Amino acid sequence: YEGTDGWVYAAGIRCEIVLTASEVRVTSYDTDGRAQARTAGYSVRPAQALEEALAGLDLDDWRVYGWIGFDFCAPFHGATDHLDDDDELAHLFVPEFEAFVDHSGDLRFVGVDPELETRMRSLAQNPLLVEDEARRPLPVTEDPTGYRERVATAIDEIHAGRYEKVIISREVTVPFDVDIPATYLTGRLANTPARSFTFRLGGLEAAGFSPEIVGSVDASGLITTEPVAGTRAHGVSPDADAAARVELENDDKEIVEHAISVRTSCAEVAAVAVPGTTAVSEFMTVRPRGSVQHLASTVVGQLAEPQSAWDAIQELFPSVTASGIPKAPAIDAIYRLEASRRGVYSGAVVTASSAGELEATLVLRSVYRKGDRSWLRAGAGIVRQSNPEREFTETCEKLGSVAPYLVAVPASEAQA
Repeated sequence: YEGTDGWVYAAGIRCEIVLTASEVRVTSYDTDGRAQARTAGYSVRPAQALEEALAGLDLDDWRVYGWIGFDFCAPFHGATDHLDDDDELAHLFVPEFEAFVDHSGDLRFVGVDPELETRMRSLAQNPLLVEDEARRPLPVTEDPTGYRERVATAIDEIHAGRYEKVIISREVTVPFDVDIPATYLTGRLANTPARSFTFRLGGLEAAGFSPEIVGSVDASGLITTEPVAGTRAHGVSPDADAAARVELENDDKEIVEHAISVRTSCAEVAAVAVPGTTAVSEFMTVRPRGSVQHLASTVVGQLAEPQSAWDAIQELFPSVTASGIPKAPAIDAIYRLEASRRGVYSGAVVTASSAGELEATLVLRSVYRKGDRSWLRAGAGIVRQSNPEREFTETCEKLGSVAPYLVAVPASEAQA
């Protein structure tokens, strides 16, 4: 996981928490690998269920890593009819060890014995290299899911007053097994993300170059969220990028989409912040993010007692820039209008600690692999002024952050 201070590699499992739509399962492992598991139903909100599970761990100090899926939002936005009891909403783990790499390349280890540290330092001196010819760029301009028609339906529903904004996404199947670590390397070298990540957990693999965080709470209780809405292509040429930026900054549809997203983010932060502390610290700047450039803002506030960091993330989740406004009818539209379930797409990669810190990074600009299936996914924000053709083009621009950098699993490994 790449944060503001560098990268952390977390591996091995001391404790594991899996949250489904009906129960929370906590499994602890001793030093010999023996597992002790407990499972219980829950009646609280999903974030509270995770917080209670973490509080019940037999550990004084911990850091936890993992993901929460888009379905995590369903129980508190009236969408439980779309879930089955065994649908997985979140998967977190406390690692056995961590390696921290700062931007200068210095290494720091936690929970690592001397033999493992030697091995890891040796790996750091011999980094993975991916030859250009190993890349398998994927075309993304076909529309087998009827995306334009689904966008047109959403526009009609907006004109009918059912909601103001909704993000409609489409999935692109990758016709080969993706080497997730190698794709992360090639894609990260070509992108400028706010955060990046790669993981393999519970049978799911992913790598991504996120343009924004859903939200974070630091040790002092400062809440931060960074709504990103409004997109144009980037990386074409200096002249084309400059022209696209001018177009982005003056496009009525993009400005409206961004402004209503910031308005919602302010209301969500204010719901858990000390009165008077919610503020927009940066408004509608342009941030390059790989193959696209976005209008972006930053909203902050001071967490109010007795609210916790998990309460703040619950309020901000799912990101307004990946769901819609108001959230409940927009989420219902997503379940109705999208051709397939999102899974971890538009959910979050999460890091948290026993000190009260928490960061949830929006899962976008990512590639996914489970079993013998690999896929990409991207969406666009639909408002009253939207045009289905332009929104389809926007999904292509966003997929351009990942699709050109895919690396296939070598044939010998795929057959094995």
